[in-house]
Amino acid sequence: MNSTLPAGALTRFQSLEPSARLSDRVADALAAEIQAERLAPGDRLPTESALSAQFSVSRTVVREAVSRLKSLGMVEPRQGSGVYVRAAGIPPLAFDVQRAVSKEAVVQMAEVRRALEAEVAALAAQRRTQADLKRIRQSIAALDAAVAAGGDGVLQDVAFHRSLADAARNPFLLDTLHYLSRLLQGATRVTRANEARREDFARAVRNEHRRIVEAIESGDAARARQAASRHMDNAIARIEQADPAFWQLEGTALARELMRQR
Repeated sequence: MNSTLPAGALTRFQSLEPSARLSDRVADALAAEIQAERLAPGDRLPTESALSAQFSVSRTVVREAVSRLKSLGMVEPRQGSGVYVRAAGIPPLAFDVQRAVSKEAVVQMAEVRRALEAEVAALAAQRRTQADLKRIRQSIAALDAAVAAGGDGVLQDVAFHRSLADAARNPFLLDTLHYLSRLLQGATRVTRANEARREDFARAVRNEHRRIVEAIESGDAARARQAASRHMDNAIARIEQADPAFWQLEGTALARELMRQR
């Protein structure tokens, strides 16, 4: 099937009232049409101007909404032709915005990381090369330097864990981490902001990272898995121990950024 919807096909939609996230509401309305197969695989979406008029929103809002559908794998652009509904495949991950900006959500993301990072560390211990070990050492040195300079170390922390994943040499595991990268980075931003508030937290993180690296260097997969799992267990404990004022102010704001990156 490869059809173009007639101009009046979307008149059943109601214009949207002003909202902080109009693009999400437009994307949700279009996604509902796709999931109900009223917009079927192969159908071309109406133009930006047509959707803008239909929803009574700006073309920028429509563009952001369509971009979200692209990131979810629901539509695909065809150069010079338009944007088309993709054939159904594996359902995309969907996250409830209100639930995701909670303390519980950050803990749950750390639980996801625990499962992934433990296996990454074990495989890295088995498969790392001397070049891998050099990159791992460089990444942890960059993290220490960023923190010493007064930074939050988020990007360097993510780069450190990515160097471990590269050493694991499992493309499917890498793809999974890439798929979750924005959410993982958002959760890391929250945990590191909390850890930076207390020297004992920051010192514990440095020691946990070093234990992971030492196990990988020694080629001890079991110890590497245990060290990585314990690191995430401790990250969860540190979030649970966070000053309530941190979560009410900084923590929630940082967690909200996690969802803005979807």
